[in-house]
Amino acid sequence: MEPRNFDGDADRPRSAGAKQTGRVLVIGPYLRVRAGGADAQSESYVLRDADARLDEAAGLARAIDLVIADAIIAPISQIRPATYIGKGKVEEITGLIKSLEVDLVVMDCALAPIQQRNLEKEWNAKVLDRTGLILEIFGRRAKTKEGSLQVELAHLNYQRSRLVRSWTHLERQRGGFGFMGGPGETQIEADRRLIQERISKLEGELKKVQATRRLHRAGRQRVPYRVVALVGYTNAGKSTLFNRLTRADVQAADMLFATLDPTLRALNLPHGGKAMLSDTVGFISNLPTQLVAAFRATLEEVLEADVILHVRDISHEDAEAQQSDVDAVLRQLGINPDDSGRIIEVWNKIDRFDAEQRDELLNIAARRPEDHPAMLVSAVSGEGIDALLAAIEERLAAKRTTLDLSIDAADGAGISWLHRNAEVLAKELHDGRFDMTVRVDETKRDIVVSRFDAVPHLSA
Repeated sequence: MEPRNFDGDADRPRSAGAKQTGRVLVIGPYLRVRAGGADAQSESYVLRDADARLDEAAGLARAIDLVIADAIIAPISQIRPATYIGKGKVEEITGLIKSLEVDLVVMDCALAPIQQRNLEKEWNAKVLDRTGLILEIFGRRAKTKEGSLQVELAHLNYQRSRLVRSWTHLERQRGGFGFMGGPGETQIEADRRLIQERISKLEGELKKVQATRRLHRAGRQRVPYRVVALVGYTNAGKSTLFNRLTRADVQAADMLFATLDPTLRALNLPHGGKAMLSDTVGFISNLPTQLVAAFRATLEEVLEADVILHVRDISHEDAEAQQSDVDAVLRQLGINPDDSGRIIEVWNKIDRFDAEQRDELLNIAARRPEDHPAMLVSAVSGEGIDALLAAIEERLAAKRTTLDLSIDAADGAGISWLHRNAEVLAKELHDGRFDMTVRVDETKRDIVVSRFDAVPHLSA
């Protein structure tokens, strides 16, 4: 097992006896599996390269400013119930921890509470699994009250399963007086009760958040604005693309989970129409289920979106595996990732390719089925943005009906209603009447037809 150093400081001399604090060892305990084998946890598990997975784990650690002493791959043939990895590897890593003088070990896997406790005893260091690390990142990134509530709820659900008998001096409290009282509430039970009470309170507050979002969504539905949502793997460039499309200034950085709290901005379409663009939290492989549940209020914007832009970092070596991970989360949310009428695949970061590689990428995109196109863009340079906006407008128009009508120019209330509730495509004055072509949502089609005697528009 050869240690891999990420920040190049393994060979730097350290003063004798000096113990550095905050140093982290990242371990990738990856199962040896054959593609298509019965042990494969998911399609992306097989597709993803072990080095890329370790790089991602190290990136997660750096996202909360941890100093990485080293990062290693520890291949295993099977998961051990007690320590996840085998006894020999545990002993080998014990020596590495002492030599590197690390305080924290990050295991890029989901550890059971007993496995985490046993490893901490063996290594005499704090152990954090993938779920705990992602929760730490989310806890630091949450800026809004809603985001903080969601992170705290997910963290408490995670913490509840990890209460162990650490309070020997308070292991049992007596109930009643003297010797007649039975055994009282144990410290663990008291903590579990307090956590459950806090969870119940948070769930109640999040229900209020969901109710508020429903009111806001109902308000948007009363005007002719459709919703377009950005989804994708973390660090795929969603926030940069969001800023490019809306001229906003949402934080965009080359780090995992740079954006956590959802943001909505107006999106101007090529022919004068408008939509609402929503930026959401990035997905990641093996996204903790409690996070998916906790962030369901935020992800409701995706569930209700008319068009979903699946943003992919097409320059990433594991782009295919990342796509599979995002598709898996969409399925968890009840969204069909193969719904070509609703989802547009956006291949971002084409500015990282040279001319020859870009031509090859264009050929690959051209060979895709017509109902599953790929839009090649660079959120940094703006290349391909106009074509993407046109594609968004086309998808939104496909969900609406275009009608022709004639209205008396003196009917100011009717004209005003049409401008508020429909997209006016054309408007010409002839003999005191406005001949108008409008595009309306299916929910308002019957109203326009009956009130204004509108007829379906005949394309030239």
